[in-house]
Amino acid sequence: MNAEVRNMKTPAELALSAAFSTARDTLPGKGAVASLREDAFKRFEDRGLPHRRVEEWKYTDLRALMREMAPLASPPDAAAKARAKDAGRLLAGVDCRRVVFVDGAFAPELSDLTPEAGLTVGSLAAALTKGDADVQNIGTAFATDDVAVALNTALMGDGAMIAVAAGARIKRPIHLVFAGTGKSSAFVRSLVTVGEGAEVTLIEDHNSGEAQVNAAFELIAADHAHIDYFKLTQAQGLHVASLLARIGADAQFNTFAYTTGSPLVRNQSFIRFNGERTHAGICGVSLLRGKEHVDTTLLITHAKGHCVSREQFKTVLDDESHGVFQGKIVVAQHAQKTDAKMLTRALLLSEQAEADNKPELEIFADDVVCGHGATAGALDPTLKFYLMSRGISDAEAEALLIQAFIGETVEEIAHEGIREALMNAAVHWLRARAP
Repeated sequence: MNAEVRNMKTPAELALSAAFSTARDTLPGKGAVASLREDAFKRFEDRGLPHRRVEEWKYTDLRALMREMAPLASPPDAAAKARAKDAGRLLAGVDCRRVVFVDGAFAPELSDLTPEAGLTVGSLAAALTKGDADVQNIGTAFATDDVAVALNTALMGDGAMIAVAAGARIKRPIHLVFAGTGKSSAFVRSLVTVGEGAEVTLIEDHNSGEAQVNAAFELIAADHAHIDYFKLTQAQGLHVASLLARIGADAQFNTFAYTTGSPLVRNQSFIRFNGERTHAGICGVSLLRGKEHVDTTLLITHAKGHCVSREQFKTVLDDESHGVFQGKIVVAQHAQKTDAKMLTRALLLSEQAEADNKPELEIFADDVVCGHGATAGALDPTLKFYLMSRGISDAEAEALLIQAFIGETVEEIAHEGIREALMNAAVHWLRARAP
């Protein structure tokens, strides 16, 4: 007789279940939204936190790493909002529309809500409570059974609700600043819809302190849209974030992820090209030291033909840090003439640092050009010797080579102000590393 084997729930899993049971009647949204939450929570209850036996989470065992769940964040008081005023300073010199969330809650008094034609910016929690028509798009950008996304759907509180009208050209980048001021849990959800032919730059910037954050960013873009999306992560607590994107035909979609100074981060992107002739540049840079762990996981689905995607990620690892890259490109059966290339490179500055790279292709069409590559290694001693022979010190020579390594990817950013701000942040990281 075979007995069914069931995993015992961890303290964190029990706390998550208790949190949902306590909060379910007070979370924003009724009717279809409440049903969506219940279905998502059931998926979590059935499977628990993802662990190393789940292939997509092999290198980031959340069940083992998440020892406990911090209590759900309370509405921020005046003191918390005052502490959050300086969050997001990495882009202080860039002219942006700043929209601030403190401990997962919208802070309109800290936000720039100046009206602009074709743009609507507000609180997702308010839209869920009022039952706005656009909230019907929640959960439709990309269908995934990922447990982290399911948990976010079940417990989502507040986040940005942004609509860009067809043909609108939004002048300034929209800078969504998520600031954390204590040891709490926040489940933030943002929903962005971009109309046909519209153009917008979006920045999701997490300065969440010691908070545990599960964030999801849903993006639905119509045909001929042009979107530049940036994900900046500087957090001292557990941070799991999911990009869920559905992109229309003849669109231009660029993403860039910058991660540093964070002990445990999982940035996962689920992107579907839902129309033909779309071009995408999907890039990122991670700078790691100490025992920091950053996991970048991509699932890029070419559902329609004649699309072009380029994925390029660079990771610099010092001390005992651990970098993970998992990227999969899926080409559907009828997505002929797909052109997709994926490249990941890891630069190891210490013998104790570890890089795990796993690029994959899953192709069901026969007329495509697809490829992937992965490298991991130390600085080139020949190049370093060449620089030192010209009178450059050991530390300066290493800094120049590292700067050149990541600069190749950072230079792909079209917006000059954001490009310079991220390069300056990288230089600051290098200076802090120098003895």
